[in-house]
Amino acid sequence: MILGIIQARMSSSRLPGKVLADVAGVPMLGRQVERLRRSRRLDELVLATSDQAGDDALADYAARLDLTVVRGPLEDVLGRFVLALDAYPEAASVVRMTADCPLTDWRVLDDLIDLYRASGADYANNTAVRTFPHGLDVEVMKTSVLRLAAQEAVSPYDREHVTPFIYNSAGRFRTEVLTRDPSLAHLRWTVDLPEDLDFVRHVYGALYAGDPDFGTQAVAALDWNSSTAG
Repeated sequence: MILGIIQARMSSSRLPGKVLADVAGVPMLGRQVERLRRSRRLDELVLATSDQAGDDALADYAARLDLTVVRGPLEDVLGRFVLALDAYPEAASVVRMTADCPLTDWRVLDDLIDLYRASGADYANNTAVRTFPHGLDVEVMKTSVLRLAAQEAVSPYDREHVTPFIYNSAGRFRTEVLTRDPSLAHLRWTVDLPEDLDFVRHVYGALYAGDPDFGTQAVAALDWNSSTAG
């Protein structure tokens, strides 16, 4: 079983509440979940958010999307992931995603999972060699490896960002990296700032009605990118 875990919180310092911001009439998290549910590799999706009152609305919305919701410490995101694993003890592998990426492409996700499986890796990502746009980031790893990281990682940085303990443990784990050619590393599709949200809304306005399953190439072809992405 492959478990997808989306980490999210409402208390973003640069754009508070962004994960529930409207994107073509639906909260941003809903758009991402819609795209992820097209994956042919993910078996379950979980939202891992904090136990703070400020994330109650987020948890309630995720429940309306029929997502399993786990709640734990605000800063110890790795601890939240373990709570998600505890809810699905049958999961052999876990995919990590963040909720500020509403242009997620399930095809990239499935390609990474295929590479991970075929290679026998402990951990794989598409970021160690940056060729995908910022905002299509995805990681997949063995559940046992993530649990080991949770047991051994002590630094606040490692626990907040979930996987640095794994990819910084040189030689300890077998890792693989998914790349694409030509590179689109210069493009920014994640939502951290108001202008990022404007871009995502532009993409949905331009593409969604004609093709709700629009992919990476369609987004990259939009004229907006030439003047706003960097």
